[in-house]
Amino acid sequence: MNFEIAYSDPKTNARAGVITTAHGVIETPIFMPVGTVGSVKGVHQRELRDDIDAKIILGNTYHLYLRPGMDILRQAGGLHKFINWDRSILTDSGGFQVFSLAENRKITDKGVTFRSHIDGSKHIFTPESVVDTERIIGSDFMMALDECTPYPCTYEYAAKSLEITHKWLARGVKHYKETEPLYGYDQAYLPIVQGSVYKDLRIKSAEFIASQEMQANAIGGLSVGEPAEKMYEMIEVVNGILPKDKPRYLMGVGTPANIIEGVARGIDMFDCVMPTRNGRNGMLFTSEGTMNMKNEKWKNDFSELDPNGTSFVDHYYSKAYLRHLTVANERLAAQIASIHNLAFYLALVKEIRRRILDGTFADWKDGAAKKMMERI
Repeated sequence: MNFEIAYSDPKTNARAGVITTAHGVIETPIFMPVGTVGSVKGVHQRELRDDIDAKIILGNTYHLYLRPGMDILRQAGGLHKFINWDRSILTDSGGFQVFSLAENRKITDKGVTFRSHIDGSKHIFTPESVVDTERIIGSDFMMALDECTPYPCTYEYAAKSLEITHKWLARGVKHYKETEPLYGYDQAYLPIVQGSVYKDLRIKSAEFIASQEMQANAIGGLSVGEPAEKMYEMIEVVNGILPKDKPRYLMGVGTPANIIEGVARGIDMFDCVMPTRNGRNGMLFTSEGTMNMKNEKWKNDFSELDPNGTSFVDHYYSKAYLRHLTVANERLAAQIASIHNLAFYLALVKEIRRRILDGTFADWKDGAAKKMMERI
Protein backbone atom coordinates (compact mmCIF):
# COMPACT_ATOMS: atom_id res chain seq x y z
CA MET A 1 0.00 0.00 0.00
CA ASN A 2 1.16 3.50 -0.82
CA PHE A 3 -0.24 6.86 0.37
CA GLU A 4 0.53 10.29 -1.02
CA ILE A 5 -0.95 13.62 0.07
CA ALA A 6 -1.85 15.71 -2.96
CA TYR A 7 -2.86 18.83 -1.03
CA SER A 8 -3.34 19.97 2.56
CA ASP A 9 -5.89 22.69 3.33
CA PRO A 10 -4.12 25.63 5.03
CA LYS A 11 -7.24 26.69 6.99
CA THR A 12 -8.15 23.27 8.43
CA ASN A 13 -6.48 19.89 8.85
CA ALA A 14 -8.21 18.50 5.78
CA ARG A 15 -6.11 16.83 3.12
CA ALA A 16 -6.68 15.23 -0.27
CA GLY A 17 -4.63 12.12 -0.85
CA VAL A 18 -4.21 9.02 -2.97
CA ILE A 19 -4.02 5.46 -1.64
CA THR A 20 -2.75 2.79 -4.01
CA THR A 21 -3.36 -0.89 -3.27
CA ALA A 22 -2.99 -4.03 -5.34
CA HIS A 23 -6.64 -3.58 -6.32
CA GLY A 24 -6.62 0.00 -7.48
CA VAL A 25 -6.29 3.70 -6.74
CA ILE A 26 -8.39 5.29 -3.99
CA GLU A 27 -8.67 9.07 -3.89
CA THR A 28 -9.18 10.39 -0.35
CA PRO A 29 -11.19 11.42 1.54
CA ILE A 30 -13.11 8.21 0.86
CA PHE A 31 -16.29 6.59 2.15
CA MET A 32 -16.40 2.78 2.25
CA PRO A 33 -19.77 0.99 1.89
CA VAL A 34 -20.23 -1.73 4.49
CA GLY A 35 -20.53 -5.24 3.04
CA THR A 36 -20.58 -7.21 6.27
CA VAL A 37 -21.02 -10.76 4.98
CA GLY A 38 -19.54 -10.15 1.53
CA SER A 39 -22.58 -8.18 0.36
CA VAL A 40 -23.59 -4.53 0.67
CA LYS A 41 -27.23 -5.14 1.57
CA GLY A 42 -29.54 -4.89 -1.44
CA VAL A 43 -26.88 -3.65 -3.85
CA HIS A 44 -25.21 -5.61 -6.66
CA GLN A 45 -21.43 -5.43 -7.02
CA ARG A 46 -22.05 -4.13 -10.56
CA GLU A 47 -24.02 -1.19 -9.13
CA LEU A 48 -21.35 -0.55 -6.53
CA ARG A 49 -18.72 -0.40 -9.24
CA ASP A 50 -20.47 1.22 -12.20
CA ASP A 51 -23.14 3.46 -10.68
CA ILE A 52 -22.01 4.25 -7.14
CA ASP A 53 -18.30 4.08 -8.07
CA ALA A 54 -17.15 2.61 -4.77
CA LYS A 55 -13.37 2.17 -4.81
CA ILE A 56 -13.30 0.10 -1.61
CA ILE A 57 -15.85 -1.83 0.47
CA LEU A 58 -15.80 -3.50 3.88
CA GLY A 59 -16.15 -7.09 4.98
CA ASN A 60 -16.36 -8.29 8.56
CA THR A 61 -14.07 -10.96 9.96
CA TYR A 62 -16.51 -12.14 12.65
CA HIS A 63 -19.37 -12.72 10.23
CA LEU A 64 -17.24 -14.20 7.43
CA TYR A 65 -15.45 -16.48 9.89
CA LEU A 66 -18.79 -17.91 11.04
CA ARG A 67 -20.40 -17.99 7.60
CA PRO A 68 -19.43 -19.02 4.92
CA GLY A 69 -16.30 -20.00 6.87
CA MET A 70 -12.62 -19.99 6.11
CA ASP A 71 -12.57 -23.28 4.19
CA ILE A 72 -14.93 -21.86 1.56
CA LEU A 73 -13.07 -18.57 1.28
CA ARG A 74 -9.70 -20.32 0.95
CA GLN A 75 -11.09 -22.59 -1.77
CA ALA A 76 -12.49 -19.55 -3.56
CA GLY A 77 -9.11 -17.82 -3.49
CA GLY A 78 -10.15 -15.10 -1.05
CA LEU A 79 -13.07 -12.73 -0.65
CA HIS A 80 -12.32 -10.72 -3.80
CA LYS A 81 -12.85 -13.76 -6.01
CA PHE A 82 -15.69 -15.17 -3.91
CA ILE A 83 -17.82 -12.04 -4.37
CA ASN A 84 -16.41 -11.05 -7.80
CA TRP A 85 -15.03 -7.70 -6.63
CA ASP A 86 -11.82 -6.48 -8.26
CA ARG A 87 -11.40 -3.31 -6.17
CA SER A 88 -10.06 -2.89 -2.64
CA ILE A 89 -11.51 -4.45 0.51
CA LEU A 90 -11.01 -3.63 4.20
CA THR A 91 -11.95 -6.13 6.89
CA ASP A 92 -12.89 -5.19 10.42
CA SER A 93 -11.29 -7.57 12.91
CA GLY A 94 -14.65 -8.63 14.34
CA GLY A 95 -13.90 -7.23 17.79
CA PHE A 96 -16.90 -4.90 17.81
CA GLN A 97 -19.24 -7.70 16.69
CA VAL A 98 -17.93 -10.09 19.33
CA PHE A 99 -18.63 -7.54 22.03
CA SER A 100 -22.02 -6.48 20.68
CA LEU A 101 -23.50 -9.65 19.16
CA ALA A 102 -21.89 -12.68 20.77
CA GLU A 103 -23.22 -14.15 24.00
CA ASN A 104 -21.23 -15.37 26.98
CA ARG A 105 -18.05 -13.68 25.83
CA LYS A 106 -15.01 -13.73 28.06
CA ILE A 107 -12.09 -11.36 27.59
CA THR A 108 -8.61 -12.31 28.79
CA ASP A 109 -5.05 -11.35 27.89
CA LYS A 110 -5.05 -14.36 25.56
CA GLY A 111 -8.04 -13.19 23.52
CA VAL A 112 -11.82 -13.35 23.59
CA THR A 113 -13.95 -16.48 23.86
CA PHE A 114 -17.50 -16.17 22.58
CA ARG A 115 -20.54 -18.03 21.35
CA SER A 116 -21.85 -17.60 17.83
CA HIS A 117 -25.02 -15.52 17.47
CA ILE A 118 -26.05 -18.00 14.75
CA ASP A 119 -25.95 -21.38 16.48
CA GLY A 120 -24.40 -20.84 19.92
CA SER A 121 -21.18 -22.67 19.05
CA LYS A 122 -18.09 -21.68 21.03
CA HIS A 123 -15.09 -19.93 19.43
CA ILE A 124 -12.01 -17.96 20.37
CA PHE A 125 -10.41 -14.98 18.67
CA THR A 126 -6.79 -14.16 19.49
CA PRO A 127 -4.68 -11.43 17.88
CA GLU A 128 -2.83 -14.14 16.00
CA SER A 129 -5.90 -16.08 14.85
CA VAL A 130 -7.53 -12.90 13.55
CA VAL A 131 -4.42 -12.16 11.46
CA ASP A 132 -4.58 -15.70 10.07
CA THR A 133 -8.29 -15.30 9.32
CA GLU A 134 -7.77 -12.00 7.52
CA ARG A 135 -4.93 -13.55 5.54
CA ILE A 136 -7.42 -16.14 4.28
CA ILE A 137 -10.02 -13.47 3.52
CA GLY A 138 -7.34 -11.60 1.57
CA SER A 139 -8.41 -8.04 2.38
CA ASP A 140 -6.19 -5.15 1.34
CA PHE A 141 -6.58 -3.59 4.81
CA MET A 142 -6.60 -5.86 7.88
CA MET A 143 -7.79 -4.43 11.18
CA ALA A 144 -6.13 -5.46 14.44
CA LEU A 145 -8.18 -7.16 17.15
CA ASP A 146 -9.28 -4.67 19.79
CA GLU A 147 -12.01 -4.07 22.34
CA CYS A 148 -14.42 -1.29 21.47
CA THR A 149 -15.48 0.18 24.80
CA PRO A 150 -19.14 1.13 25.25
CA TYR A 151 -20.35 4.63 26.04
CA PRO A 152 -20.59 5.54 28.78
CA CYS A 153 -17.93 3.57 30.61
CA THR A 154 -15.84 4.35 33.66
CA TYR A 155 -12.27 5.55 33.41
CA GLU A 156 -11.13 2.37 35.14
CA TYR A 157 -12.87 0.16 32.59
CA ALA A 158 -11.53 2.18 29.67
CA ALA A 159 -7.98 2.04 31.06
CA LYS A 160 -8.08 -1.72 31.61
CA SER A 161 -9.59 -2.29 28.17
CA LEU A 162 -6.90 -0.15 26.57
CA GLU A 163 -4.17 -2.15 28.27
CA ILE A 164 -5.57 -5.38 26.82
CA THR A 165 -6.01 -3.82 23.35
CA HIS A 166 -2.37 -2.70 23.34
CA LYS A 167 -1.15 -6.14 24.45
CA TRP A 168 -3.19 -7.73 21.69
CA LEU A 169 -1.82 -5.25 19.17
CA ALA A 170 1.81 -6.00 19.99
CA ARG A 171 1.15 -9.70 19.44
CA GLY A 172 -0.86 -9.03 16.30
CA VAL A 173 1.89 -6.90 14.77
CA LYS A 174 4.47 -9.60 15.54
CA HIS A 175 2.34 -12.31 13.93
CA TYR A 176 1.54 -10.10 10.94
CA LYS A 177 5.25 -9.60 10.32
CA GLU A 178 5.90 -13.34 10.66
CA THR A 179 3.24 -14.36 8.14
CA GLU A 180 2.84 -13.84 4.41
CA PRO A 181 -0.15 -13.00 2.19
CA LEU A 182 -1.76 -16.03 0.57
CA TYR A 183 -2.78 -14.59 -2.79
CA GLY A 184 0.29 -12.78 -4.10
CA TYR A 185 -0.41 -9.18 -3.05
CA ASP A 186 0.38 -7.09 0.01
CA GLN A 187 -2.02 -6.56 2.90
CA ALA A 188 -1.78 -3.56 5.25
CA TYR A 189 -2.32 -4.06 8.99
CA LEU A 190 -4.07 -1.26 10.90
CA PRO A 191 -3.84 -0.65 14.65
CA ILE A 192 -6.83 1.01 16.32
CA VAL A 193 -6.67 3.90 18.79
CA GLN A 194 -9.04 3.40 21.73
CA GLY A 195 -9.51 5.16 25.10
CA SER A 196 -13.20 6.11 25.15
CA VAL A 197 -13.71 9.86 25.75
CA TYR A 198 -10.75 10.21 28.14
CA LYS A 199 -8.12 12.54 26.70
CA ASP A 200 -5.12 11.07 28.53
CA LEU A 201 -6.05 7.53 27.44
CA ARG A 202 -6.50 8.64 23.85
CA ILE A 203 -3.08 10.31 23.93
CA LYS A 204 -1.50 7.19 25.42
CA SER A 205 -3.14 4.98 22.80
CA ALA A 206 -2.28 7.25 19.86
CA GLU A 207 1.35 7.33 20.92
CA PHE A 208 1.48 3.54 21.20
CA ILE A 209 -0.27 3.05 17.86
CA ALA A 210 2.09 5.51 16.15
CA SER A 211 5.09 3.62 17.58
CA GLN A 212 4.04 0.45 15.74
CA GLU A 213 4.84 2.13 12.40
CA MET A 214 2.14 0.33 10.45
CA GLN A 215 1.03 1.41 6.96
CA ALA A 216 -2.15 3.17 8.17
CA ASN A 217 -3.92 3.84 11.46
CA ALA A 218 -7.49 3.78 12.69
CA ILE A 219 -9.53 5.50 15.39
CA GLY A 220 -12.19 3.35 17.04
CA GLY A 221 -14.60 3.59 19.92
CA LEU A 222 -16.31 6.78 18.73
CA SER A 223 -19.82 7.40 17.41
CA VAL A 224 -21.07 4.92 20.02
CA GLY A 225 -23.39 7.35 21.80
CA GLU A 226 -21.10 10.15 22.96
CA PRO A 227 -21.95 13.79 22.06
CA ALA A 228 -20.67 14.81 18.63
CA GLU A 229 -18.49 17.56 20.09
CA LYS A 230 -16.77 15.02 22.35
CA MET A 231 -16.11 12.83 19.32
CA TYR A 232 -14.59 15.77 17.44
CA GLU A 233 -12.42 16.63 20.46
CA MET A 234 -11.04 13.08 20.60
CA ILE A 235 -10.32 13.13 16.85
CA GLU A 236 -8.34 16.35 17.22
CA VAL A 237 -6.34 14.93 20.13
CA VAL A 238 -5.51 11.71 18.32
CA ASN A 239 -4.71 13.27 14.93
CA GLY A 240 -2.27 15.61 16.64
CA ILE A 241 -0.21 12.50 17.38
CA LEU A 242 -0.79 10.00 14.56
CA PRO A 243 1.68 10.35 11.68
CA LYS A 244 0.54 12.79 9.03
CA ASP A 245 2.02 10.78 6.15
CA LYS A 246 -0.22 7.76 6.70
CA PRO A 247 -3.96 7.32 6.11
CA ARG A 248 -6.25 7.83 9.10
CA TYR A 249 -9.44 5.80 9.26
CA LEU A 250 -12.35 6.83 11.54
CA MET A 251 -14.33 3.65 12.14
CA GLY A 252 -18.13 3.55 11.97
CA VAL A 253 -18.72 7.25 11.25
CA GLY A 254 -21.21 8.53 10.27
CA THR A 255 -23.62 11.25 9.14
CA PRO A 256 -22.74 13.62 6.28
CA ALA A 257 -22.00 16.29 8.90
CA ASN A 258 -19.73 13.86 10.81
CA ILE A 259 -17.79 13.15 7.61
CA ILE A 260 -17.33 16.82 6.79
CA GLU A 261 -16.19 17.59 10.35
CA GLY A 262 -13.96 14.50 10.42
CA VAL A 263 -12.22 15.52 7.20
CA ALA A 264 -11.67 19.02 8.63
CA ARG A 265 -9.81 17.35 11.51
CA GLY A 266 -7.57 15.22 9.29
CA ILE A 267 -9.50 11.98 8.67
CA ASP A 268 -9.05 10.23 5.30
CA MET A 269 -11.27 7.13 5.45
CA PHE A 270 -14.81 6.53 6.72
CA ASP A 271 -17.36 3.74 6.86
CA CYS A 272 -20.87 3.48 8.26
CA VAL A 273 -23.99 1.35 7.86
CA MET A 274 -26.13 4.50 7.94
CA PRO A 275 -26.64 4.93 4.16
CA THR A 276 -28.06 1.43 3.71
CA ARG A 277 -29.70 1.00 7.13
CA ASN A 278 -31.47 4.35 6.96
CA GLY A 279 -32.33 3.72 3.34
CA ARG A 280 -34.06 0.46 4.25
CA ASN A 281 -36.15 2.48 6.69
CA GLY A 282 -37.16 5.07 4.10
CA MET A 283 -34.68 7.87 4.82
CA LEU A 284 -32.79 9.54 2.00
CA PHE A 285 -29.77 11.84 2.31
CA THR A 286 -29.62 14.66 -0.24
CA SER A 287 -27.66 17.87 -0.74
CA GLU A 288 -30.80 19.77 0.32
CA GLY A 289 -31.37 17.78 3.50
CA THR A 290 -32.90 14.47 4.60
CA MET A 291 -36.17 13.06 3.26
CA ASN A 292 -38.49 10.63 5.06
CA MET A 293 -40.13 8.76 2.20
CA LYS A 294 -42.97 7.56 4.41
CA ASN A 295 -44.28 11.12 4.71
CA GLU A 296 -47.63 11.95 3.12
CA LYS A 297 -46.12 14.99 1.40
CA TRP A 298 -44.42 12.78 -1.21
CA LYS A 299 -47.64 10.90 -2.11
CA ASN A 300 -48.35 12.85 -5.28
CA ASP A 301 -44.92 14.39 -5.92
CA PHE A 302 -43.97 13.03 -9.33
CA SER A 303 -40.69 14.93 -9.60
CA GLU A 304 -37.34 13.18 -9.84
CA LEU A 305 -36.18 11.43 -6.74
CA ASP A 306 -33.19 13.78 -6.50
CA PRO A 307 -32.43 16.26 -9.32
CA ASN A 308 -28.91 16.72 -7.90
CA GLY A 309 -28.29 13.00 -7.51
CA THR A 310 -25.46 11.13 -9.21
CA SER A 311 -27.11 7.69 -9.45
CA PHE A 312 -29.42 6.50 -12.21
CA VAL A 313 -32.15 5.84 -9.62
CA ASP A 314 -32.31 9.56 -8.80
CA HIS A 315 -33.54 10.40 -12.29
CA TYR A 316 -35.33 7.13 -13.11
CA TYR A 317 -37.85 7.09 -10.25
CA SER A 318 -40.15 9.71 -8.72
CA LYS A 319 -40.65 10.61 -5.07
CA ALA A 320 -44.26 9.43 -5.31
CA TYR A 321 -43.20 6.02 -6.61
CA LEU A 322 -40.54 5.50 -3.94
CA ARG A 323 -43.00 6.63 -1.27
CA HIS A 324 -45.52 4.06 -2.55
CA LEU A 325 -42.93 1.27 -2.47
CA THR A 326 -41.78 2.31 1.00
CA VAL A 327 -45.20 2.30 2.65
CA ALA A 328 -46.03 -0.96 0.83
CA ASN A 329 -42.88 -2.48 2.37
CA GLU A 330 -41.72 -3.49 -1.10
CA ARG A 331 -38.12 -4.73 -1.23
CA LEU A 332 -37.35 -2.59 -4.24
CA ALA A 333 -37.79 0.49 -2.03
CA ALA A 334 -34.85 -0.55 0.13
CA GLN A 335 -32.73 -1.22 -2.94
CA ILE A 336 -33.50 2.15 -4.55
CA ALA A 337 -32.91 4.05 -1.31
CA SER A 338 -29.67 2.20 -0.57
CA ILE A 339 -28.26 2.89 -4.02
CA HIS A 340 -29.22 6.54 -3.76
CA ASN A 341 -27.72 7.01 -0.29
CA LEU A 342 -24.47 5.26 -1.14
CA ALA A 343 -24.12 7.29 -4.33
CA PHE A 344 -24.79 10.44 -2.29
CA TYR A 345 -22.07 9.56 0.24
CA LEU A 346 -19.53 8.83 -2.51
CA ALA A 347 -20.48 12.05 -4.28
CA LEU A 348 -20.10 13.90 -0.96
CA VAL A 349 -16.49 12.81 -0.41
CA LYS A 350 -15.69 13.64 -4.04
CA GLU A 351 -17.13 17.13 -3.51
CA ILE A 352 -15.13 17.49 -0.31
CA ARG A 353 -11.97 16.47 -2.15
CA ARG A 354 -12.69 18.94 -4.96
CA ARG A 355 -13.15 21.76 -2.49
CA ILE A 356 -9.96 20.88 -0.61
CA LEU A 357 -8.04 21.00 -3.87
CA ASP A 358 -9.54 24.30 -5.04
CA GLY A 359 -9.21 25.95 -1.63
CA THR A 360 -12.92 26.46 -0.85
CA PHE A 361 -13.41 23.68 1.72
CA ALA A 362 -13.08 25.83 4.86
CA ASP A 363 -15.66 28.36 3.68
CA TRP A 364 -18.05 25.69 2.38
CA LYS A 365 -18.06 23.12 5.17
CA ASP A 366 -20.20 24.67 7.91
CA GLY A 367 -23.08 25.68 5.67
CA ALA A 368 -23.01 22.38 3.80
CA ALA A 369 -22.99 20.27 6.95
CA LYS A 370 -25.93 22.17 8.41
CA LYS A 371 -27.98 22.04 5.21
CA MET A 372 -27.45 18.32 4.65
CA MET A 373 -28.79 17.45 8.10
CA GLU A 374 -31.99 19.54 7.82
CA ARG A 375 -35.24 17.68 7.27
CA ILE A 376 -37.03 18.51 4.06
